[in-house]
Amino acid sequence: MKNIAVIGAGTMGNGIAHTFAQSGFNVQLIDISETSLKKGIETITKNLDRMVAKEKISEADKTETLSNIATFTNISDGVKSVDLVVEAATENVDLKLKIFKQLDEVCSKETILATNTSSISITQIAAVTSRPDKVIGMHFMNPVPIMKLVEIIRGYNTSDEVTKSIMDMSKTLGKVPVEVNDYPGFVANRILMPMINESIETLYNGVAGVNEIDTVMKLGMAHPMGPLQLADFIGLDVCLSILHVMHDGFKNPKYAPCPLLVNMVRAGKLGVKSGEGFYDYSESRKAENVAGQFLK
Repeated sequence: MKNIAVIGAGTMGNGIAHTFAQSGFNVQLIDISETSLKKGIETITKNLDRMVAKEKISEADKTETLSNIATFTNISDGVKSVDLVVEAATENVDLKLKIFKQLDEVCSKETILATNTSSISITQIAAVTSRPDKVIGMHFMNPVPIMKLVEIIRGYNTSDEVTKSIMDMSKTLGKVPVEVNDYPGFVANRILMPMINESIETLYNGVAGVNEIDTVMKLGMAHPMGPLQLADFIGLDVCLSILHVMHDGFKNPKYAPCPLLVNMVRAGKLGVKSGEGFYDYSESRKAENVAGQFLK
């Protein structure tokens, strides 16, 4: 496999495109928004500049990486003659099903279709295609160019051959692939999201403040980032979506999202992406009262 298409130029999509391009793959980056594509390429360029400044890559490496990426606003044009498509659109099941139906129609029958979903069933996504054996999950971690882990999720019908080829490809990217089975949240988010949700519950119940909760987890549990800060970086809307998927999938009340999380998302306080979540990023300072206003 040499030719890759990435659907979505947002945080995960441009990170995935960057990673493949830097490893020598030809990448077709696809997004319906020309503005999003422009921002995606700008982000990749800035990240490469940072790597050059740190002497991790050369200026020539940067130039070659960028030359490996072409952009498209039309899926049909962007997926021509690719060996693998990695979908990295918004974590919305209806949108993903629509994309995979279209990909199945326009891609070569030999093309492997992967999704970067962090929680949605691979089996459900594969069921809308005529090639369920060639549909697989590739859950990259953010920031993609830096984080080593890739969860490789087998759907019910994903073939051994496809699984092995994606595991092997992930290693060529310098990643550490871990094969897991298709259950809501997989491994990473099945463990992470209840911890984040419980941290929000702890705040909601008035046990401690934002800084205190994050400090306990950083200093007491050796976490590099506190759970509330991490939730801000993931996106509170994404956290809520994943919890909904797990709550619906397992029918277990322990996955029910905290009312505070629900209210913050409704109010548009989504974390880093909106400039405000449990912390205030617009002024580059921590602001416990941002969350506190929703506790009343």
